Amino acid sequence: MPGALLTPRPLPDRRVPVALGGAVIALALPVFLLAGWRVEGWALGALVWAASQLLGLALARKGIGEPTLRGSGLVAFGMMGRGIGLALVLIVVAVVDPSLALAGALVYAAAYSAELAAGLVLYFSGSPRT
Repeated sequence: MPGALLTPRPLPDRRVPVALGGAVIALALPVFLLAGWRVEGWALGALVWAASQLLGLALARKGIGEPTLRGSGLVAFGMMGRGIGLALVLIVVAVVDPSLALAGALVYAAAYSAELAAGLVLYFSGSPRT
C-alpha cells in the first residue's frame, strides 16, 4: 500500500476539480437563500475561492513557463503565500463581522474540499509513471 501512494503519476487536468469546486459554490447559493442566511457570506466565500483560483492559475502558468527548479520553487512559495493571503482576508473580515467571516470560510472550505477530493481521486486513479 505505501508503494502505491508513493509511486509518481502524471499531474491530472485541473478543469474537473475546479469545475466541481465551482459547482459547490453555485449550489451553496440556494442553500443560503432558503436558509435565510446572509448572502454576503456566500459572496465572500465565492470571491475568496475565485481569487484563489486566479492566483493558482497565474502561478501555474509561471511554473509551466519555467520548467526548472526555480520555476517550481516560485510556484510552491506562491501557493503558500496564496493560502496565507486568503486566510488574512478572512481574519480581517472576522475582526469586523465574525458571522460574515464564518459563512465565507465555510463556503470556501466546502469548495476547496470538493476540489481537493476530486484532484486526489484523479491523481491516484491515473496510471503510474514508469
